[in-house]
Amino acid sequence: MHRIKVVNEVSELVPILRAVDTPVKLKLLQRLSESWLTADDVGREFGKEGSKALIFFEKLKLVDTRWVAREGRRQPDKSFHSYYSTININTTAPLAEISEILSIASMEDKEYAKLEQKIYDSVGDTGRFFSDVAEELGMSATRLKGLVKRSDKLEYRGHRIERFNAPSPS
Repeated sequence: MHRIKVVNEVSELVPILRAVDTPVKLKLLQRLSESWLTADDVGREFGKEGSKALIFFEKLKLVDTRWVAREGRRQPDKSFHSYYSTININTTAPLAEISEILSIASMEDKEYAKLEQKIYDSVGDTGRFFSDVAEELGMSATRLKGLVKRSDKLEYRGHRIERFNAPSPS
């Protein structure tokens, strides 16, 4: 099936750029576009970094899932495949916003981890409204959106930011 990911908001560029920011993520995404892989397949072929990337792809809704029965197994295994075959980027934004988004996407992991931890601590166990977090941390909406969309520990749920609970791989 041919599905198109449409990017209408500038902050959506962050996860797209981060989805291919390492050779392992790039190869994994390419493999997922060719065939269905289980979490075990990914772990064997791509190691821990691949398994972590698969969870990130699932959070970003870049992968489709289905259950497959395998010979000799009692339970079916969850398998993954690339959800989109095409990306259509159709956005216009002020230069300052695009610059901010690109800087977030390319930010050093160590620097990013500090900002991510501030947001993580701010939202707590129950999550918080987006605007409250932005105000408390003194961040623009664009900056906060970009930081959360890069995260593998945080997610948006409606108008809230919450801690991301990764689904079980099988």
